[in-house]
Amino acid sequence: MSNSTNIAYQILELEVEDALPTVTLPERYSGVAFVVRRRDKPVGFFMEAMPGGSILTPEDLATRLMKHVGTQILREKIYDELKGSLDHREFPALDIAICTHNRADVLARCLENLRELGILDSHGPIRVLVVDNAPSDDQTARLVATFPQVTYIHEPKPGLDFARNRAVREAAGELIAFLDDDVIVDRCWLEGLRDSWTANPDAGAFTGPVLPLELGTKAQIIFEQMGGFGRAFDRVRFGSVLAESPTYPCGAGMFGAGCNMAFRRQVLIELGGFDDALDTGAPLPGGGDLDMFYRVVRAGYPLVREPKMLIYHQHRREYGKLRHQMWTWGTGSMAYVTKSYLTDLSERPKIRRWVAWWFVYQLSKIFVPFLRRNRQPWPLDLVIVEICGGIKGLFGEYHRSMNRIEALRRKYV
Repeated sequence: MSNSTNIAYQILELEVEDALPTVTLPERYSGVAFVVRRRDKPVGFFMEAMPGGSILTPEDLATRLMKHVGTQILREKIYDELKGSLDHREFPALDIAICTHNRADVLARCLENLRELGILDSHGPIRVLVVDNAPSDDQTARLVATFPQVTYIHEPKPGLDFARNRAVREAAGELIAFLDDDVIVDRCWLEGLRDSWTANPDAGAFTGPVLPLELGTKAQIIFEQMGGFGRAFDRVRFGSVLAESPTYPCGAGMFGAGCNMAFRRQVLIELGGFDDALDTGAPLPGGGDLDMFYRVVRAGYPLVREPKMLIYHQHRREYGKLRHQMWTWGTGSMAYVTKSYLTDLSERPKIRRWVAWWFVYQLSKIFVPFLRRNRQPWPLDLVIVEICGGIKGLFGEYHRSMNRIEALRRKYV
């Protein structure tokens, strides 16, 4: 009999062009998650709770595939047929920046992944930059020294956006991609970026889906059940308007996540880089990616979400850390929105409506989940801490952060 205390999901890949297998869930798992591929390209993801020892026949899998990813599989078939008519442009020089702080162990896994994919040894114009942000020791420097193809950069000012802006200054390519140090890149990620740039050479930014690297704890499963960092596999070119969203582009969460994003470097320079007062670490460890997505779109540049630009993220294993993450999401989102309200005067009516919507949306996670696309109710404590974080972010956190950053800049002059 399955142990009811097991809280872990097995993650499996399914290739829809091959004969579907019979899947037997080992006893130690309480559910299963599928990364769905077509001709090796990622096209979808779904997860389902079930007792250990459950058996899914090919017919069972086919039913679930049609329910969860059938539409996306059809879209990808059509896209593949049309893609042959695209002009094949030479892919520009690319810098891949990994900003890190005292996490040499997870960084080693990320760099080894890039080496295994051949990205470190690429004969094309690709560089990998590691920006070591305010390290307390030399472990990261010593690690990077074992990867001779990787460029090490030391950024003394603590704060993720300080590190991102340092990467922009040090980069030389037309494109710059940002990956978190705790991610693993899918084998189709680079192909996805190349295809997306070929089809959208005017785009200012590119993002892709983020899937869980593991689902081994309650916190990881709950976070992914609620949507995670964003796992939409539809290919979208975001422009200056979005008809179905009256508050677009406020919020910016629809665009992607900072752990998996790429930009035309000149666009970042033109916009003045990332806002150093966001993504500062405690007490405001968020908002910098959302702010940049928003500013790229408001500047008139398309932002493209590409399904093949897939990465796998190491979600927080401990429930307490997940709770803190939800606090920072609320704080970062509202701090960035406050900044937008101060600087983008014509969008103020939209921003006010979006803030009102945000609070209603948070409450709907508990009381009326049937109004949401994801109808599973959130744990009460996670919703409360995100709302509390949002209130703190809305009332003065951006101003307080600007004051802290100004003092920090003077310290490092």
